[in-house]
Amino acid sequence: MNSNVHWQQRREAAVTPGVGSALAVYITRARNAELWDVEGKRYIDFAAGIAVVNTGHNHPAVIAAARAQLEAFTHTCFQVTPYPDYVRLAEKLNALVPIAEPTQTLLLTSGAEAVENAIKVARIATGRRAVIAFRGGFHGRTLLGMALTGKVQPYKAGYGPFPPEIYHVPYPARYLGVDDSRALASLEGVFAADVPADEVAAIIIEPVQGEGGFYAASPDFLRQLRALCDRHGIVLIADEIQSGFCRTGKTFAIEHSGIEPDIITVAKSLAGGFPLSAVVGRAALMSRARAGGLGGTFAGSPVAVAAALAVIELIETGQLNQRAQQQGEWVVSHLQRLADSLDCIGDIRHCGAMIAMELVTARDPQRPDRALTQALVQEAGRQGLVLLSCGVRGNVIRFLIPLTAEREIVTEGLNILSSCLQMVHNSRPAN
Repeated sequence: MNSNVHWQQRREAAVTPGVGSALAVYITRARNAELWDVEGKRYIDFAAGIAVVNTGHNHPAVIAAARAQLEAFTHTCFQVTPYPDYVRLAEKLNALVPIAEPTQTLLLTSGAEAVENAIKVARIATGRRAVIAFRGGFHGRTLLGMALTGKVQPYKAGYGPFPPEIYHVPYPARYLGVDDSRALASLEGVFAADVPADEVAAIIIEPVQGEGGFYAASPDFLRQLRALCDRHGIVLIADEIQSGFCRTGKTFAIEHSGIEPDIITVAKSLAGGFPLSAVVGRAALMSRARAGGLGGTFAGSPVAVAAALAVIELIETGQLNQRAQQQGEWVVSHLQRLADSLDCIGDIRHCGAMIAMELVTARDPQRPDRALTQALVQEAGRQGLVLLSCGVRGNVIRFLIPLTAEREIVTEGLNILSSCLQMVHNSRPAN
């Protein structure tokens, strides 16, 4: 028997429930922005594997590069016998990041690894211990990643104690009542009450929060944050794991502000579906790491590296930044028309093709509707559309459509979305 129910039953017996899934459907093949499950049902993918396949599922150039590498060799471990493509990719990333002075790169496997190693570099380069992160931020599920993450449920509850010397401040999200001045004042409050600025190694920030709800820090806030870090000798880390590689209409979201971070962490769409991450930072910082202190057995997998080199070429040849801008404009236009007819949509925001729709009761920002959000995800799944929710209040639908998706496919998905939201909204009792 080959059904979703069959595989769900086997999953429940074999797989820990600690790994959650948005939908109980089991995929057997994919192409660009479409998926097919074990029953042959087709789905339109508005999740892109959580922003991993900005270049679409099975992009021919990415698959060709990976296939060629598979035929050459799959693993030697860069720390044992290195290979040229690791160096080539490091050179490409050094040239790609918005940091003017010389940079160096470390390749890893997951986003959490990238974050942890960025903190390690900041600590060894500064000789300081403390790190400041933002509420609502997500930085991984390792112990340090969870310590940095600013959301308790479902990530942190019951998994402590966490590493010390981590401090959280409010993220500047005006829709949630936190303006730039309040967020900056909170940073100064940490320096006054918790840890002196000259003991802070790094401040880590997502220029656009991912799991936190797709709130974007304003360019002015990021400029002031850069100035604060410069004043106190603090390393500024931009976590671009979800917002990078053209998702926002720039190769990196921090470029919208015009500032330069000291270190950038990247993963997800870096290798078009293969597990690969990187830490790219000022050479003056990265060169302070001692031999053997960074790395990992599978870090910089040759197959993933080959795929990443293809992805970087596609940024230009596939005009991915332009496609993100165009996709963002017409998806948001559709959502705004939908919002005109439904009072459950409290806010629509976007940075390029990183798009969010916040669901509330009667357009009241203080009345988040988590239940409606979850009902929409499930109904959309039944009707063949893969959606993701997020947000500190669990009431945000995030759109991470492959940038290569055909417009007619996206329009079809948006029509399903409209139908499903109207259905679940209208089926609920009046407030």
